[in-house]
Amino acid sequence: MPREFTYRGYTLEELQSMSMDEFIHLLPSRMRRSLRRGLTYEQRKLLEKIRERLRNKDNGSKPIKTHARDAIILPEMVGLRILVHNGKEFVPVDIKPEMIGHYLGEFAITNKPVKHGAPGIGASRSSMYVPLK
Repeated sequence: MPREFTYRGYTLEELQSMSMDEFIHLLPSRMRRSLRRGLTYEQRKLLEKIRERLRNKDNGSKPIKTHARDAIILPEMVGLRILVHNGKEFVPVDIKPEMIGHYLGEFAITNKPVKHGAPGIGASRSSMYVPLK
């Protein structure tokens, strides 16, 4: 039987019914400080889009795009798909309960892992003697 999700002793339903001030007290200090200082314009716009989506109950429509990588994942975002910009493209992020309290940018990696292949022409002195095929 799968374990029920809890965040600092509260279930997802309890977290979603909490006010923002009550929820802020549960977060780690960096997130708590960030939310107490207020939301940026982009974060506020993202939150408005999310709340509009939840009011209209149209979860199947196109995902929400955002550049706000510094937005903190709140309990009301759980279950949504948000496209987060990684500097080049929008990466789809499905919000799960375990992501609560993290930044959106943590789930949209900004660099690609290096995949080394064969050296190209001119990469070294010896490569000028390698046949082209």
